Formats: sequence, structure tokens, C-alpha cells
Amino acid sequence: MGGQRKAPRARDRVIGARLKAIRSERTDLSLEQAAALAQWSPATHSRIENGKRTISTEDVATLATIYRLTAAERDELVVEAKAGDSAGWWDRPLPGVPEDIGTLAAYEAEAIRLTDWSVNVVPGLLQTYEYAVGMMRSGDADPADIETRWMARLRRQQVVVTAEYSAFIGEAALRTPFGGADAMRRQLQHLIEARRRGIRIRILREHRPTVLVTHSWLMLEFANTTPVVYVEAKHGSLYLHDDIAQTYQPLLASLEKEALSASASTALLREIVEEI
Repeated sequence: MGGQRKAPRARDRVIGARLKAIRSERTDLSLEQAAALAQWSPATHSRIENGKRTISTEDVATLATIYRLTAAERDELVVEAKAGDSAGWWDRPLPGVPEDIGTLAAYEAEAIRLTDWSVNVVPGLLQTYEYAVGMMRSGDADPADIETRWMARLRRQQVVVTAEYSAFIGEAALRTPFGGADAMRRQLQHLIEARRRGIRIRILREHRPTVLVTHSWLMLEFANTTPVVYVEAKHGSLYLHDDIAQTYQPLLASLEKEALSASASTALLREIVEEI
């Protein structure tokens, strides 16, 4: 198990969670006992189960043998691990695109459900070209990198047709015309049309006395492991796991309670379009 290893991927978290569940539910082995049988340290085994280490097909095969899985179960896990080795576009860094965007795209590709809370801008997964470019130009993006960044964002947007996606958006985001009035009008119309494609969009009205208006975040939920919360910051981003990620569940419940209904949100979007 020596040699240089790649950084853990989103899929490693899913595979690790499955391996942990198998050990806990189908064997009497403690983490330390399983590590001893695999001939690696308890720390290594813990990192495997928590997706904090790249999990190779050899690792999977070793644990499948220790846990006495059937040949069919072993082969299924090995195929899943091999699939994780398949490169997505995010594994080939794009010039001018922050490396963290590739990490986020990898997490999004594994998620079965995504929930955005965006305070002041339309979420990236719902942005139109003109709006996104206008927003990048207003920030510190190098003009030479804008088109490449947009292509990366456009590729990320493909996830909304494969995973369940919901967006809670602060009203202020709907009244900040990045790219100009015409671009903003088309962006709002895009949000209205998104509902017809099965995307749930709900608006949180301005001037509500709520602790929700702190920062934007994206909750990613997976089939076989706990959610991850992505928080974008000015100089780098954070991925929150386990107990810390769970603290965002009450915030999500509050959003569900405080935001306008889907139909009322659509009505407000139409009102703002008429105002522009």
C-alpha cells in the first residue's frame, strides 16, 4: 500500500461509507481488528471508512475477503471503485478555473440531492451566460479566464437533470442586475422556466428578521453516506462533514418554513420581470 496516492475523491466517501456499514452490520469486527487483518494501521482504516483516503480496487478486494462477501458483492464493490478511477472533466484542470471548482463538480456528480441557499446572487447551477459573465466581470476574475470559467459552470449545470435539485434564493439576488437589465430579465425568465423542468425554486423575501441571512451554502446528499455542506468563501471554500454538516439541517428546515411557496415564488419572479 505504499507509493504516492491521489487526493481522496467524492466517490471515496461513498465507497468508504459502504465498507463501514458492511463491517458494522455484517461482522463482529472492530475497526482495530479489521485493520489488523488487512495489515494496515487503524488510522488508515479509519481514513478509508470516512472517505479521507483514496480507496483502490486492491483495498476493496482485501476488505471484501476479510468481511467474507460473496463473489457477486465483491465484484460490485470493485466495479464501483474502478468507476471512481474514471476521469471526469474535473480531473483535467482547466486553465483559469480554480481547482476547488473541480472538487465541487466531483461531489455534485455523486450527489442524489442538492439544495442551494444563495443570499445575494442566483446560484451558479441556474445562471445564464450573460448573467454569469456580468457577475464575473464585476468581481476579480481575469477577463482572459471568463469564457473558460463559464464552460466549467455550464458543465456543472448538467447535474440538475440527473439529481434532485432545489434552490432557495434571497430576493436581493433577483434585483441585482449583473450583465445589465436585459441580461437580468432573461435570467429571471430562465428561473421561471426551470420550474417547468422539475427544479424547485423558492424565494426568501427581503427584510425578514431571520438568522438565515448569514452566508450562502450548498447541501449535497448521497445515497450511502452523510451529507456534505459546501460553503464558498472569498479566498477558498469549505467542505463541512458529519456533525458540522448536520447543523445545517435546522437551517434547511427554517428555509422550508420561511420561504415563499413554489407558486408564490414564480409569481414574484414574474412581477420583478415586469418591473425591470
